This record gives sequence, structure tokens and C-alpha cells, in this order.
Amino acid sequence: MAVHVGELIVGRYELEELVGEGGMSTVYRAYDTVLERRVAIKVLHEHFSRDPEYVERFKREARAIARLAHPNVVTVIDRGEWEGRQFIVFEHVAGENLKAVIAREGPLPVARALDLACQIARALAFAHELGIVHRDVKPHNVLLAAGGTAKVTDFGIARALDADEALTETGTVLGTGQYLSPEQASGERGDERSDQYSLGVVTYELLTGRVPYAGDNLIAVARRHIDDPVPSVRALRPEVPPRVDKVIAQAMAKQPQDRFGSMDSLATALELCLAEVDGARQRELDEDTGVLALTRQSPPAAATEVLPRPAEKAVTTKAPPRRTGLRVAAVLLLAAVILVGNLLVLEIVFEDGIPWPGGGDSTPAQLEAIADFDPNGDFTEHPEDVASATDRDIATFWTTEEYESFDKEGVGIMLDAGSRVALSSIALVTDTPGFTAMILADNDRNGLFIDVAGEQEVGRRTTFDVDTRGERYRYYVVWITDPNTRAHVNEVRAFVST
Repeated sequence: MAVHVGELIVGRYELEELVGEGGMSTVYRAYDTVLERRVAIKVLHEHFSRDPEYVERFKREARAIARLAHPNVVTVIDRGEWEGRQFIVFEHVAGENLKAVIAREGPLPVARALDLACQIARALAFAHELGIVHRDVKPHNVLLAAGGTAKVTDFGIARALDADEALTETGTVLGTGQYLSPEQASGERGDERSDQYSLGVVTYELLTGRVPYAGDNLIAVARRHIDDPVPSVRALRPEVPPRVDKVIAQAMAKQPQDRFGSMDSLATALELCLAEVDGARQRELDEDTGVLALTRQSPPAAATEVLPRPAEKAVTTKAPPRRTGLRVAAVLLLAAVILVGNLLVLEIVFEDGIPWPGGGDSTPAQLEAIADFDPNGDFTEHPEDVASATDRDIATFWTTEEYESFDKEGVGIMLDAGSRVALSSIALVTDTPGFTAMILADNDRNGLFIDVAGEQEVGRRTTFDVDTRGERYRYYVVWITDPNTRAHVNEVRAFVST
């Protein structure tokens, strides 16, 4: 039977206004007469309510989504059945969806667009941790609450049709088709990496006011997602920082394995982009006012103290802890947590059969390369290659830029031990021997790093003897003090004493 405004659902929810209708369901604003509050109700269309398999899936997904207690997710309040119709009750968000905002305002200010993308990414990352994949990420499914808070809705529910079914029903999910990942457009079921791609499309649209691929019909758009290269945001909006373009391009990589290692990694990368934009705006303000701030998020390079090179080539293990001048404010240390790549597997040997250093009194420890680190330059040093430093393949590598002359205090790559641990050594392999490096460590991403292994020249296979002086640290940096034109970090391994 049809559902109409004014009806009282299960004797509790009074339907006040029709607010949206799609191929699967209809959404109403309603009044909860028991708790005396506004809610939103999604009522499944009648023919889907008669399908036992779909009803069971609907119930299962509703139960799963009810676990998503996150500030950027629309909360599920209730689920039920009324006169043969399935329904879900959500919190009422008194705001418009993101698609309406883009239609009205066009391209959003860069900082605002990135802030919204960060909020969406964090919501999706939280869902992925609970095993829930959205599969229909688009601006229509993001509501804006008071204060600019983005709230993602329709986790898994709107994508009742598989991608191949959607492609055969022209018009059913036409809006969704503009955000389909290549694998979904090819008829495959989307996963967490598909959500990454769709969020990349949404971010592109927030910044440019248009979707990256348009076409006369869903099939044409789907083919473009599969075949066309990722367009550059900067081609339409040159003021967007290059890092933002790189992040969107990686999120929208045609092959899922070429995207970020996780949604959490993408979220962190977007947060870094936002911090860089905020920092640039603050520098402009400082220049206008003549004020130079030293501890602000994303400080100007001139205001950032960096690690001075030691006077000697080695630091003795008996020396007291030396707090360096690497006072990197939030944006720079945020760069140290771009989570990309896979966890380290430590039992491998070199191609010539020689095992990694460590010895009989050492055991391997977890270590993951998580970020490029360039606090004295443009804040970026080949972030796309970071995962190669711990990918179990010594044929791949993270690389510095090629320098004719090196006038920085250093560049580096940040490593995450997963938890606080007192490493005894860090082993490094490179196919560009001759550069110099040292090892730094700290637990606070916004704190002061100390050197735990002195500067030394790096050979093809080099072990840094790490002395944490009894402390345990989570984050370690391979800090390259002279790249000798260009330095490669092919693989890094960590060891603890037994």
C-alpha cells in the first residue's frame, strides 16, 4: 500500500513531509511522538518489501549500520515493519545535501572543500574498520548539519542493485553512475577501495563544481570511468596545491591496488592537504599584518626550526638524549602519518641469500613506511613512493628529489612501529649508496624528535645501531642529511634485542 504524509507509522512516527525519493525507497521527515523529536524515515518501496532475500539483507545492513556511532555518520535510531513495508528511522539532519550545495554555489573554497572531504573520509574509514562498505559515495548521500558538519548516510542500503544490474537499468542510478569506480562500472562488486575512488570524484566535484566524467547516458559515463585518464583539478583551478591534485589522482587510480592502502590513509592525506592550505592562508595573513607565528598549524618554512646536522659523524650511544630543533608544527608532522602501503614482513632475505642484519640476539620488529617528510621544502618528497620502502620488494624504492645542490637540513621518510618499542637496530638497503643519514624517534607527532642513531654514510646494505636510552618510541625517521644528488630507500627493516 502507498504511504502518505500525515500517516502514523507503527503508532509512533507521524509523517510530516516527503523529502526525497529514489529507486529503492522514499524518505520522509517525521515526528517521533514518543520521544517528541524530529526524525527521518526511509520507507522501502513495496515491491522490494515483498522480496524475502532483499528484506533480510535490509535488516542485516540496518543492524550493522546502527553500530556506526560517529559524528560524521547519520545515526540509525530504529528499524521496523509497518503494513508489509520495511522502514529505517534516522536522526533528522536539518540541512541540505552536498549536491544541492554544489549546484547552488559551484566550486567551493579550497579549504572548505577539503574540510568536507576529510569529514567524509573519516566517516568512511570508521565504517570500513567495522567491515561496512558504502558502495554509493556521492554528494547526494552527504548531509550538511549546523556548523558545517558533514554527515554521511545510506551506508550499503542504497546500493541494493549490483553494478551490472545498474548498468542495464538506464536512469535507475544515473546520479550514482557519475561516481562509480571502474571496477563497479565493469560489473564487479565494490569494496573499500571503491569508496576511495568515489570520494576522489566527490572531492574533484567540490573543488571544480563539476564531475570529472560526463556523458549522454550511464553507459557512456561508465566507459569513461574505465578508460579515460584522471583529469587534473589544477587544469580547471590552478590555485589548488599540487599535493591535492596528487591525492585525488591516487584515490581515483584505475586499478584498486594503486589507490591508498586504506581509507584511513586517504583521510590523513586529505588532512595534510587541508593543513597546507590553512598554513598558506595564515602566511598570507601574517604577511599582511607583519606577524610571524611560530607554533601555528602549517607554519611558514622560515619559522620552522629544523634538525641541525651533528658536528661529528657518529653519536656515541652513551651520550645523553639530545633534543633536536626539529620543531615541526601540526601540518609537517601530520605529513608523517600518511598511512600507505602494507605491513612489513620480516623473514625475507636479500636476492643474494644474505639475511637482513640483526644477528642471533635480535628479532624482527614490525615497521611500516607511512610518509614522506620535507619540512624545509614544499612539504612533499615523492609521497606516491612511500609504501615501496617497506613493500617486501627490494627492486622498488622511495626516492628523494634529484638535487644539484642540497641546502636543506635534510629530508626523510617516516616509519611506524605500530606501538611503542625500543628498537635495537634499523637495517636499510639502497641501490644508490653514498648518501648520509641518521635515525630520529619520538612518540608525539607534534613533539620534539631525538636522534637515536648518529649520522653515517649509507652503503648498499647498512645497519644503524639504535640507542633509545631505555625509552620506547612508535615513530622513527630515516633522516637523510645529504642525498648525494638522489637517494633511494629500497627497503627498511627493524630489530629489537632479545
